[in-house]
Amino acid sequence: MKQRNPKAQGLAYKRLPRRALILGGLQTAFIGGLAARMRFMQVDQADEYRLLAEENRINIRLIPPTRGRIYDRNGQIIGQNTQSYRIVMVREDAGDVDKVIAKLSELIPLTQEEIDRAKTEMRRSAPFLPVTLADQVTWEDISKVAVNAPALPGVTPEVGMARQYPRYEDFAHVVGYVGPVSDYDLSLIEDPEPVLRIPRFQIGKVGLESKQEITLRGKAGAKRVEVNATGRIMRELDRQEGEAGADLQLSVDADLQQYAQARLAGESAAAVVIDCETGDIRAISSAPSFDPNLFVRGISVADYRALTENNYRPLANKTVQGTYPPGSTFKMITALAALEAGVVSPGNTVYCPGHLKVGSRRFHCWKRGGHGTVDLNLSLKRSCDVYYYDVAVRTGIDKISEMARKFGLGIKHDIPMSAVAAGLAPNQEWKERVHGEGWLVGDTANASIGQGFMLASPLQLAVMTARIATGRAVKPRLVRSVNGIEEPSGAGEPLDVNPYNLNQVRKAMFSVSNDRAGTAYRSRIINDEFRMAGKTGTSQVRNITKAERAAGVIRNEDLPWERRDHALFVSYAPYDNPKYAVAVVVEHGGGGSKAAAPVARDIMLQALYNGTPPLEAYPVADRDRIKEQQKRLEGDRRPKARPDEKDRA
Repeated sequence: MKQRNPKAQGLAYKRLPRRALILGGLQTAFIGGLAARMRFMQVDQADEYRLLAEENRINIRLIPPTRGRIYDRNGQIIGQNTQSYRIVMVREDAGDVDKVIAKLSELIPLTQEEIDRAKTEMRRSAPFLPVTLADQVTWEDISKVAVNAPALPGVTPEVGMARQYPRYEDFAHVVGYVGPVSDYDLSLIEDPEPVLRIPRFQIGKVGLESKQEITLRGKAGAKRVEVNATGRIMRELDRQEGEAGADLQLSVDADLQQYAQARLAGESAAAVVIDCETGDIRAISSAPSFDPNLFVRGISVADYRALTENNYRPLANKTVQGTYPPGSTFKMITALAALEAGVVSPGNTVYCPGHLKVGSRRFHCWKRGGHGTVDLNLSLKRSCDVYYYDVAVRTGIDKISEMARKFGLGIKHDIPMSAVAAGLAPNQEWKERVHGEGWLVGDTANASIGQGFMLASPLQLAVMTARIATGRAVKPRLVRSVNGIEEPSGAGEPLDVNPYNLNQVRKAMFSVSNDRAGTAYRSRIINDEFRMAGKTGTSQVRNITKAERAAGVIRNEDLPWERRDHALFVSYAPYDNPKYAVAVVVEHGGGGSKAAAPVARDIMLQALYNGTPPLEAYPVADRDRIKEQQKRLEGDRRPKARPDEKDRA
């Protein structure tokens, strides 16, 4: 055995204490640092960590606010919150989810769509959170679930609040509807409120519900709850109630609105009634309509397809979204522009042989043989096109366009409804900017009778008529008050138009409805107290070919529905003390005197009498027909039991 060198062994012994000291020093420093850190955390930062622990134990949960209600001008409810029964399941309590759902399906009807949606939500949610299996169920279904509770572990009935529209189709296009907040909704908001992330929370999707969302929504409350490590609520510590949304009162009369919807039934049409004094919209009806409650509950694929595939477009709000060539209802604007420009006076005449050559093109009057010599009154009463071709060419499109905007055309009116259109009152600058082309004299001729580029909505036509009737810049008002505080009136200031010229146009409109030669004479009002002034209109949706004209022009009724002309009528009454202005558009209805004027007259009388008018207000020849019509409409307007509306206790 080899012995170690004593000298080397001595050096090794000397190095050992030095290593031990270094190691011991490092250990001491580590333990000291750890102790200092522990003291810092346990003593110096004790309050902060105690607060963090408390925050993990106590959560703040939002309480959804109660949505504001919507009323008509007389206090009838239009949009409200009602108790809603639903069936929910807690996954961790249910055990075998598929088995429990199968048992539940034997008791209450569950669609495969509802089951799939619930399972998807279960996979995304914590196992202790309730997931809705069936919503808007009946009290009978609730009873069945309660009686069979032992066989349905994890399944419980709940009571919540749901939006309901008791007037069904009558206000669908006005009020709109609510629906669950979607990712798309959140993407449109720069800084979404936390309340929007509450499961099943609903917001306005279209119509007034959407445009007045902030006002109707209110402010969320909050509650402090104690939770365990998994997030389950153990107990509620305190709560602070939120602020309910504001109640809105509309200017619309629910009974008149219901009548207008019933009167338009079977047509693709729109009607607007405006109070000439205040600008209040008394009725604003688009037909056909739909039941907004279907969207609140979650519309089925079949129901939605039926709406989207209907040629009459029930989802479109024709009163503000639909824009149409105004046709001859625009002739008052052309006349006023010419009178104000000094191009013509009321007594000046124009000869109508049935056509007028403008540039290289011949523009025809609707009456092939012409109207002969006509002045302002005769031209409106008989709706002579040639008179307006002539005076428009001499007046110029810019002055006509300016007059149109003064009377509310080509302007987007500020009312809280979806897709409000501005229409179009074109001028030279517009065509150059949009089409890159110069304005032609033929464009002016077309515009003079409300054709060509000219477009207007039924709302705009009603505003135009109210301004003609009053000489004021009447503005439409839909919301009358918010939480009882009245909104500004839409009466408007006097228009900068010569009163004499306005009066001449009014006299001509009176002749349209009350002179035997007037185009709306058959739809006149007999009661002297309520005599009506109006104007018929027919707007083409296609160009009449030379061959068609040579053959006598194909009649509207011989054409497919979608190629027929639109029918229009505007009016106000009483003539000597204007109270209401009415505009009616019947899509592809043909002549305004036949399709639109009778509807407008009936709606006007309903408004003037604040209910069913006496037969004496109608022409004698119409009274038997009107009597039957009133009976039928009264039946149509009675509340009906809805097979799709589930009973509530």
